[in-house]
Amino acid sequence: MTTAQSKLAQIGVQVAPQKPRKLSDIAVVTAPARPTRNTQPMVKDASVRPVKLERGVKLRGKDKIERAPAKIEPTTPENRLAKPSWIRAKFPGGKAVRDLKGTLRESKLSSVCEEANCPNLGECFGKGVASFMIMGAICTRRCTFCAVGHGRPNILDADEPTNLAKTIAKMNLRHVVITSVDRDDLRDGGAQHFVDCINKIRLLAPKTSIEILTPDFRGREQRALDILIQSPPDIFNHNLETTSRLYFEARPGSDYQTSLDLLNNFKNACPTVPTKSGIMVGLGETDEEIYQVMQDMRKHQVNMLTIGQYLQPSSYHMPVKRYVSPEQFKEYERIGLEMGFAHVAAGPLVRSSYFADEYAKAVL
Repeated sequence: MTTAQSKLAQIGVQVAPQKPRKLSDIAVVTAPARPTRNTQPMVKDASVRPVKLERGVKLRGKDKIERAPAKIEPTTPENRLAKPSWIRAKFPGGKAVRDLKGTLRESKLSSVCEEANCPNLGECFGKGVASFMIMGAICTRRCTFCAVGHGRPNILDADEPTNLAKTIAKMNLRHVVITSVDRDDLRDGGAQHFVDCINKIRLLAPKTSIEILTPDFRGREQRALDILIQSPPDIFNHNLETTSRLYFEARPGSDYQTSLDLLNNFKNACPTVPTKSGIMVGLGETDEEIYQVMQDMRKHQVNMLTIGQYLQPSSYHMPVKRYVSPEQFKEYERIGLEMGFAHVAAGPLVRSSYFADEYAKAVL
């Protein structure tokens, strides 16, 4: 039994002798129909026509949020919560940051650090660390918490897997995180492109461990998983992002149970691969709801957890409803470990890929 298998066994995960070749060989759980809501968020006037989508044109801020079904009132200086003293990030400048940005542009690659306005960009880029975002920088979803642009994506770049692998080899990375925008326009949601990237990295940078942070592959989950389990990563990550109650406002087009099922079905197919998920706080949830999400994750065999503070990308996005104290984040971590997570990273500036190379050591 490997070290990873031993650690997984300690938290009650059963390790199968062999992984199935097809998802149809295992019990697949599908999401039930959404329950009827007793209280609905404000829904927009259907007569208001949003900006028309054009291929390759990225909508941000107001233009993006106007396309979401829930009505988000713009934040004003009068009703904006002041940031507390513990929300401080390193200035995203300096030679190392400029050099890494230059490397990404030269290789025609995107980073989620830049596209999602990550507060840790300065710190991570300054150390030569980046989380790569594949399949372009235009997302087919319009999540109201997310800074990534929305629109009709361009066609896939067939050279991207090779360019990505060459860049990773050149940077001599120990661990790499690969994420993507949602690609609802693709028959497999982009699963084959993930696998192409994994295979190229293992060919050109065989010492690099690979973590993928995937979308939910809505409507094509079985097709996507059948592809992914043929060449699984070292860590499989899919974020729940928030509580079930807030999905309509925060993650339109997504489903809480579908995301849980994706994590669970992948674990059933690849039991030796650690699974990971993350959530934000500050969108209007309660601590009791956070603990329920954590319990749901454990019931669906999630091994690693990240919890961070939501920071509003623009005044048109969902407002910050609360800033959680560092002491409460420590409490999240304590309770998470008691629940049986192999690793919990919780803090104001924690993000899915923040210090991912260090966190991976807990399970690999």
